[in-house]
Amino acid sequence: MIKMVSANIFRCLAPASHENTGQVSADPEEEEPYLEPSWPHLQLVYELLLRYVVSSDTDTKVAKRYIDHSFVLKLLDLFDSEDPREREYLKTILHRIYGKFMVHRPFIRKAINNIFYRFVYETERHSGIGELLEILGSIINGFALPMKEEHKLFLVRALIPSHKPKPISVYHQQLSYCITQFVEKYYKLADTVIRGLLKYWPVTNCQKEVIFLGELEEVLEATQSAEFQRSMVPLFRQIARCLTSSHFQMINVHLTLREQHIGCSRLMVVDDVSIACSVCIGKEYPRSLEPVHGLTVNVRKMFLEMDTELFEECQRQHAKKKSRARDVEEQRELTWKRLADVAAQRGGEDMITV
Repeated sequence: MIKMVSANIFRCLAPASHENTGQVSADPEEEEPYLEPSWPHLQLVYELLLRYVVSSDTDTKVAKRYIDHSFVLKLLDLFDSEDPREREYLKTILHRIYGKFMVHRPFIRKAINNIFYRFVYETERHSGIGELLEILGSIINGFALPMKEEHKLFLVRALIPSHKPKPISVYHQQLSYCITQFVEKYYKLADTVIRGLLKYWPVTNCQKEVIFLGELEEVLEATQSAEFQRSMVPLFRQIARCLTSSHFQMINVHLTLREQHIGCSRLMVVDDVSIACSVCIGKEYPRSLEPVHGLTVNVRKMFLEMDTELFEECQRQHAKKKSRARDVEEQRELTWKRLADVAAQRGGEDMITV
């Protein structure tokens, strides 16, 4: 039976539609999925394999001699299929194999790791990253404590860098779930995750930035106070930069900072309100968007209610900084004007001499 399955499903996959031109699609979500012409035949074979794997009558001691490492590796290669129906079957079958054949678990994790390394550091193109992340989400949920070093390395070397590739919007929901699972499973990883998100924070892509903010909020909800304090300063510096954005979706940052969200809830628990207040309070916010400006007023009002003296001190310090900056600018303008006068005077003298 396994020979029959292998002969029918293991094949060279059709090349991705953008490989012919050498270009990556601007928006993978809008692409029409490629549908395998032979799917009615393939589906019968996949269904047979799935029923064999999940059957209570299947003897794993016998089956593992045929569903071996080579078979599993070829299954993983098929995850690059562009047909979503095939990837769905593969996801279910591989997940069942992982649960039933304990002897294969380390090998399956290592093989999936290699796919992610190749995707992140070499190709940035793979059709089945979302499905693989769904499997990983379930695997991570079953990790025992203390967590193995192997799992931590995968988080740092593969999952966090997976925020960098361009098609992140296709698989971000599954990626965010895996990242949050790590933090919920082992709270000490929160600082590593937050700093990792800040490392790969998008600079010019507002839509991607909104995605990061949503994930950051989920991570913060699972973060304990001690871990939050470690990354508080760089975190709020990044949020302060986001607050100056003119993109209307950046109001999500304000929502994150509001009292009902974790940003300010966490700030009220710890004693370091001054850090967030001093970093954020001095920012100039765009007034062109009334919703953004209204939320800005709410955030400032909340800081004022939390610590009036601190808020007023931050405002005084901000006013001093603005005054010094204005003096420096005026001095610079005066210097340029003097230089221009000297240059004009010397030019006139040269003309008289000639």
